[in-house]
Amino acid sequence: MFGICLLSHIAGRREGSDKSEMVTQLLFGDAYAVVEVQEKWVKIKTHFDDYDCWISKNQHFEITEKTYGELLSAPLVLSDDLVQVVQEGSTYLPIVMGSTLPLFKDGELKIENRTFLFDGKWIEPADINKGKILEYAFMYLNAPYLWGGKSPFGIDCSGFTQMVYKLCGYNLPRDAYQQFELGTSHSFVEEAEAGDLAFFDNETGKIVHVGIVVEPGKIIHASGKVRIDNLDHQGIFNKELNQYTHRLRIIKNLL
Repeated sequence: MFGICLLSHIAGRREGSDKSEMVTQLLFGDAYAVVEVQEKWVKIKTHFDDYDCWISKNQHFEITEKTYGELLSAPLVLSDDLVQVVQEGSTYLPIVMGSTLPLFKDGELKIENRTFLFDGKWIEPADINKGKILEYAFMYLNAPYLWGGKSPFGIDCSGFTQMVYKLCGYNLPRDAYQQFELGTSHSFVEEAEAGDLAFFDNETGKIVHVGIVVEPGKIIHASGKVRIDNLDHQGIFNKELNQYTHRLRIIKNLL
């Protein structure tokens, strides 16, 4: 069984319960495979990042295996503005930056028996480009921090890096510790380039935070909100708090 998100976003929870924490979000157009079905909940594995989570059954829209295959083989097309709308009949649905426009052709999205119209800005992510990474990163500035979030209205640290790289045509895993496994490491902070990812750990050595290098000594990351702070060999220094907030583990080039 397969499905697709046809809402602006859907909460992906750790367990099948309204009380369970949100660990990720599905954005409009995200396809997934169904792993398990319960009375009110559906366990899924997302196609984009192979992430397991639970979604509410009344937000699940089932598609055929044929449609799922078509979605996977079609070119990736993404919405390219903070907020846009798709229209279904007389109904308008807001979608956020980085949402997938599935099977997009001539201004239409046709999913099973439903047709959506879209005349906004869109992109087909091309080869990764570090200049483009910063351009998209800055578009999320001041987005509030939200655990599990992936939109300009609420986003967490690894959701931020994942979405920025997605808009540039590069797939990152969902969580910071998974992203940490990729790329090549810099020996010194001074070697870092714009667009590199900086990773931070806690007292036990667990990777707990990630951000994007803007320039030598500067980082953009989601902490309270998406913000730009100072970065050195110790970590992130927040001038407003006048203290270090995150301990640097390593900086990596993923390209």
